[in-house]
Amino acid sequence: MQKVKLYGAISLSMLFWSFSFIWTRQAILSFEPVTLVTFRLIIASVLLFLVSKIAGRFQMMRREDIKWFFLLAFFEPFMYYIGETYGLTMVDSTLASVIISTIPLFAPVLAYFLLKEKISYANIAGIIVSLSGVFLVIYEPKGGFAANPWGVILMFLAVFSAISYTTTLRKISTHYTTINVIFYQSFVGLLYFIPTFFITDFSSFSTSKVTSEGLFALFMLAVFASVIAFVLFAGVVRKIGVARTNVFVNLIPVFTAILAWWLLDERLNGLKIIGIAITVFGLFVSQMGKFRFKLKQIKGTEY
Repeated sequence: MQKVKLYGAISLSMLFWSFSFIWTRQAILSFEPVTLVTFRLIIASVLLFLVSKIAGRFQMMRREDIKWFFLLAFFEPFMYYIGETYGLTMVDSTLASVIISTIPLFAPVLAYFLLKEKISYANIAGIIVSLSGVFLVIYEPKGGFAANPWGVILMFLAVFSAISYTTTLRKISTHYTTINVIFYQSFVGLLYFIPTFFITDFSSFSTSKVTSEGLFALFMLAVFASVIAFVLFAGVVRKIGVARTNVFVNLIPVFTAILAWWLLDERLNGLKIIGIAITVFGLFVSQMGKFRFKLKQIKGTEY
């Protein structure tokens, strides 16, 4: 039963993150990218603060951790959302999710250079296979590369920002509960985004035409993608570890492709389906040997 709950929690978080590509595409019709992320983080920060206070789990940030939280928030949400949100104005949701799903592939590469951790042959093979799949997703037989190259670059900026975030997260003390870490990264992220908003979007904000669909997408992004999905994901990570949890990231491009076809009428031809399948297969190859696990016994409350 405990395994079923864990599988359900992690699958639900992947579904919410898959929906986030759809909600972002809908929201950017009403909001400029930086405006969207700024309001998303404000809502998420307020919700996380209220939940932690009501639950009696709020923790003050310790002075020695301030620098790490600022670095953490710089990578994610700041650089990650800059790459993802602007990237989604240039590429479709399916391609964006395929590129984002390669995060577990490249994480060991950065760990190898920065932390001297060993990189396996399976991971190298997985990178090659998955990039081949990405190639098929963005390639059109008659027209060549259909995707905007700048959009692809921005999505890979999000990928490497997420990897840098994960590496920095190791520097954050285990003194903090999951909700407090997510709250502080969102709150500190606002210190980056609010000045950026006044520089990039403030002059056009008053003339923006905000629709009910855009507001709904903003709310769903803040509540489900920025709060609930993170809490579910982090909770499972603490039980089975990062490497094993990342196997479930393979679900994101599959969920997103189906949702984008269903809700946004994005074209899903045979070549894209093959490309998604190859990308997912490459992710599984990179995680070979990590599927068998025993649940760790965690004492105390994780949240």
